[in-house]
This record gives sequence, C-alpha cells and structure tokens, in this order.
Amino acid sequence: MPVHPHPLLAPEANEGYGRLRGAFEEAAKRIEESGADLLVIYSTTWPSIIGHQMQADPNPVWNLVDHDFHDLGTMHYDFRIDADFAHAWRDAAEKRGLSARTVAYEGFPIDVGSVVALSLLNPGNRLPAAIVSSNVYANRAETTVLAKACMDAAKGRKIAVVAAMSLSNRMFTQRIDPKEDRIHSLKDDEWNRKILEFLGDGRLEDVGQLSRTIHNQIRVQKVVAFKPMWFLSAMNDHRNDLTGEVLAYEALHGAGGAVVHLDPASNGKGDKEYDEENVEVFGGDRGVLDAVDDGGDQPEHRPDVGHTGPALWDPVERDDAVNSEAAPKPVGAYPHARRVGDMLYLSGVGPRQPGTNRIPGGPIHDEAGAPLDYDIRAQTHAVVANVERVLKEAGGRLEDIVDVTTFLVDMERDFGGYNEVWAETLGKVGPTRTTLAIRSLPTPIAVEMKVIAHLPQ
Repeated sequence: MPVHPHPLLAPEANEGYGRLRGAFEEAAKRIEESGADLLVIYSTTWPSIIGHQMQADPNPVWNLVDHDFHDLGTMHYDFRIDADFAHAWRDAAEKRGLSARTVAYEGFPIDVGSVVALSLLNPGNRLPAAIVSSNVYANRAETTVLAKACMDAAKGRKIAVVAAMSLSNRMFTQRIDPKEDRIHSLKDDEWNRKILEFLGDGRLEDVGQLSRTIHNQIRVQKVVAFKPMWFLSAMNDHRNDLTGEVLAYEALHGAGGAVVHLDPASNGKGDKEYDEENVEVFGGDRGVLDAVDDGGDQPEHRPDVGHTGPALWDPVERDDAVNSEAAPKPVGAYPHARRVGDMLYLSGVGPRQPGTNRIPGGPIHDEAGAPLDYDIRAQTHAVVANVERVLKEAGGRLEDIVDVTTFLVDMERDFGGYNEVWAETLGKVGPTRTTLAIRSLPTPIAVEMKVIAHLPQ
C-alpha cells in the first residue's frame, strides 16, 4: 500500500485518490475476512539508523501533520499496539544477531505510512498492531533475518503483513493541481507496471530479485524503497506462486501508489523465476531484462545492431558535448547535445526508450512497412521526457528551453494529440515553436523535436 496521506485525507481531490481509497476499503474487508489476529506494518516512512525498532507503546495517541502535505489537514490517531509481540519480536531479532530495541515513549510519533495503513486497513482498532522501522543500511540478508525473527515471535498466530511504500518514489518538487497528478516519468510508469505485473501473478520473490535493476532503470538510487518487498518475500518463504491481485494503481504527487493483495495460497501456476513464463513447457526466454545495459565497454562510435531498425551508436564525445546514459542512443555519429557558452543545442529527440529502443504508443509501421495504429500522445510525452533527460545531464530544466522545431510524419492525423501534450508540458514553459510536416524519420516514430535551451551560468 502507498504511504501518502491523500487517500486518507483527500480522496475527493482526484479520481485516482478516490480509487485508492476504495482499494484500501476492499483490502480492509479482506483482512477482516482472513481471520488474522495481528496486523504487522513494515513502513519505509519510519527510517532507522541504529538497528531495528519496534513500537511498544500499547496506546499511542497523537495528531500527525505530514511534513510535505500539511495543507491536507491533521491525521488524529489512537492505536492499539501489541506490546508483548513487540518485545517478543525484539528478543527474537537479537537471538538471530540483529540489533533491535523497542520504543515506548509518550508522544513518540507514528510515521505517516503506518498512520495511513492503520487508519484505513484497521478501522476501529479491530486488530492489535505491530510496527517496525526500516533500517536505511540493512541489506537484503539482514531484512530477511528480520522477517524470520517476526515469524519466530508469531508462534503460530495468523498475521496480516502490510508493506507501506511507494513504487517509483520520485515526486514533483513543486505544488500541483491534484486533478493534474500523473506518474513523474514514462520510465517510472513502465517499471511500476512491470512490478505490478509480477505482483498480480503472485511472483513476489521476483520483485525482490529485480529491485536493484529497477532502481538503476528508474534512476532513483534509494534501495530502501524496496526493502518491504524483501521483507514480504521472506515472510512468504521467498515463493513465486502466491495468489496476487492489483486492487488499484494511481499517481500520488508524481509517485506511483498501488494497493495490492497477496494471498499465501498457491496460484497453482508453479514457482517460476522472473525470466520464465512456464515451468512445465519451455517457451523461450521471457526477456524481462531487455532494458538492462550489460555494462560492457564498447569501442567509440561502434554501432549497436542488436535491434530492429537503424544501427544505434554511442554518442560522440567532445569537450562541449552533453551525453546522457538516460537518453536513447543516437542512430548516427553525433552527440545528444552541444553546449556553446550558455546555450545548449540538442540533436533531434524522438520517443525511443533508452536501453530497450521501445517506442511508447507503438511504432507507426511494422518491419515490412505496413502501417500500424499508434498513440501520438504517448509518443509526444516520451519525446518530452527524453528532452528533459538530456537537459538534466547539462544541469538544465524544461523551463530553460527557448525554441523548439517539431517534425510530424502525419500532420493531419497527429497535430491535435501532439498539440494537447504540448499544452500539458512544454506549453507551460513557453518556448517559441515551429511544427513541420515531413515524409518520414529514420526510425518508425511519428514525432521528433529539435530543441535549443538557454542555461544560465
């Protein structure tokens, strides 16, 4: 479940917040129907440095105001904590070699993720609860041992375990109209959906195994965000055959928030690894890591021909060049951009995705040249995201763009959708613009932009 307070305090502000609220209510119903007698919360918004901390105040009462979203209002809480279980968990953790301690101070604040979880999943304090911190330095092995200590303390009790976390945890750094909320970037959304695909298939251990790759791809180097997946996986014996269901997936101030139900009951599909479609009949590699750069060194300007379409090249290196690993490789010998004084000149930018060469919204034709249906809005959003990646590499922002020349291969079909995305993104920045109709582009894309930016010294 997500840690943001919006579904609790402002479900009416955005349709997505409302859907998340409904998913919380459905999850609460399922927890009650499960017959669980204890609710364990592992929350990334309670970070700890010195060991692992367990809340042991039997009745914490306070008024919490979120540090970022204080305008949403106050979250009053009055919780029922199972202090005996907290002490037993601490003792079990210490026996397994971990540093652990309980917390039982009047006024010690409960973190926002735990407050949202207990308020929406455990109304009326029907179940006693246990809350554990997320140690920022704990690796996968330490987190696994913490989960085993939790099972030691449980001694046969039936536990509902809640992971309070974001998916992509990159949020907008400026205030937004809630009705305009969206996932921060297409790459974040792509990985969010891949994670949810695994969880929906009950492949929990796969998410834990892929966590480092996911972080590298979404360029958020905060592995702490996926520690709850390690914890959940260990609580379920590192299985990949659970019964999963995604109840909701929405944007929360740019971050990805989802409510997912994982039932320990086997889905009957086999305990598969992340790159296996079927453990009964081999159908070839699944290819879920196509987006991963193998990190191998390549000679300068050596074409990468392992994909459909024109050869990809390493961007040209020179003293004034700006090249970004987060941007797609060029289709020729040129840099992503060149900086001249305080001006930045970008090479033509299309929607291809870095690493995979995938085209969001689909290509405009197949390998034989037959026309395909495609989404110009998705392609245009991807172009803007790629432009932003190059600008970021140079220390700039979209707001620094002063002029754009756009090329469309089908002006009549695509101008409307492209223009709508422009208004949502670059239109808010206000560069000058020229839009041209052309016959084709080197790759099967519908839109490309030539951008000039002014980067203040």
